Amino acid sequence: MHIDIWPAVEVGIELFLKFEDDREENPMKPFALMALAILLALPAAFAQQNDDQIQAEVQKAVSGSEFRGVQATVQNGVVTLTGTTDLVAHKVKAERKVQHAKGVVGVRDEIQVVGPDIPDEVLQQQLQKKIEYDMVGYGTTAFDAITVQVHNGVVILGGQAYGPVDASDALAIAENTKGVKDVIDNIQTDPVSPNDDQIRLAVFRKVYGYPPLNKYAINPVKPIRIQVENGHVTLYGVVDSEADKQMAGIQANTVPGVFSVTNDLQVAGEGGEQPGK
Repeated sequence: MHIDIWPAVEVGIELFLKFEDDREENPMKPFALMALAILLALPAAFAQQNDDQIQAEVQKAVSGSEFRGVQATVQNGVVTLTGTTDLVAHKVKAERKVQHAKGVVGVRDEIQVVGPDIPDEVLQQQLQKKIEYDMVGYGTTAFDAITVQVHNGVVILGGQAYGPVDASDALAIAENTKGVKDVIDNIQTDPVSPNDDQIRLAVFRKVYGYPPLNKYAINPVKPIRIQVENGHVTLYGVVDSEADKQMAGIQANTVPGVFSVTNDLQVAGEGGEQPGK
């Protein structure tokens, strides 16, 4: 590795000449000052060389077409990312790739996500539907109760997910949707529990298997969502009538091992949007 120390030597020579007149009084003073200047300047020379190497590594990391609007600068090992990209997923990917580049000690992500300006309400409905329908077939659809809120293009994901795979997939859907400016992930993942899994299946069979509620089983997004944590059951979603809401709660309460049932089902036309609608 080649380090350019000439700037440090120049500073030392300047000090040497400046204090040349003091040689009679203290012959070693100019030499000492020159050596000190070189020693003090060397770290900066090494740091610059290191930053140049990191810059090269970072440029390789963000060389993909999805990063064509991204720029990177390096100072003392800290990389600042600026510019634009059209998806939150690309912004997140750029930061992750740079974090793993050799020599990087920190990343400041100032990338701006640009794209179509979609009204918050429209974007919220679009994302809620995508999360529901794109995750159909997982076998856990009825056990997710993921909420979506949008404020000025910033998406806030909340609610409960059956497991980390369901939570990460919902996050990926939001990050890869054009019009989303940023994503805040507040999804809570249900704890791993064989007992809770047994209760989930039992409540599912009781609710969806009850003849007056069979109609909801036909819907692939499973509009009655079942969340279980340590034996405590919460029902989310939207049903057609107050009677259906009450029947679902009663059926859930008949399952052995259930400690409590919180019935948060909404009746269509009477409440706000809920997961599973």
